[in-house]
Amino acid sequence: MLFSRARGLPVLTPGDADRVGEVRGLTVDGAPWRVTHVLISRGRLRKGAMVAWNALRAAGPDMLVVRPARGPDEMPPHRELVGSRVLTECGEERGTVLDAAFDPVTARIEAVLTTRGELPPDRLLGLGDHALVVRSGAAHHRE
Repeated sequence: MLFSRARGLPVLTPGDADRVGEVRGLTVDGAPWRVTHVLISRGRLRKGAMVAWNALRAAGPDMLVVRPARGPDEMPPHRELVGSRVLTECGEERGTVLDAAFDPVTARIEAVLTTRGELPPDRLLGLGDHALVVRSGAAHHRE
């Protein structure tokens, strides 16, 4: 599933299928490169919510279904992957993130699509507020 296709999907409760809101964004953990949380928009006048990916009962191309709330979880900082600058570990500019593909069952990032091409997850080093940092793929530090 692409991040761009997940954004805007309705988020429903199981059984009665009440609409909780819609997907506004996805939070990514840089260590195992997985989607960890879903940012849910609940309308203009209601505060949004963040739901842990493992609290989802189902994720498909048409909707996400969330389990009933168990209580507040510790929420990680949300960093937007799509739109991030891409820098190598040497600080070289490598474009901008256009989209990312992930497995909706495991939540693992399968590829990051940038203005300069596709990056496999083994090239990803870290995601911060400033940029996505990637391995350069070439030896730039020869002495």
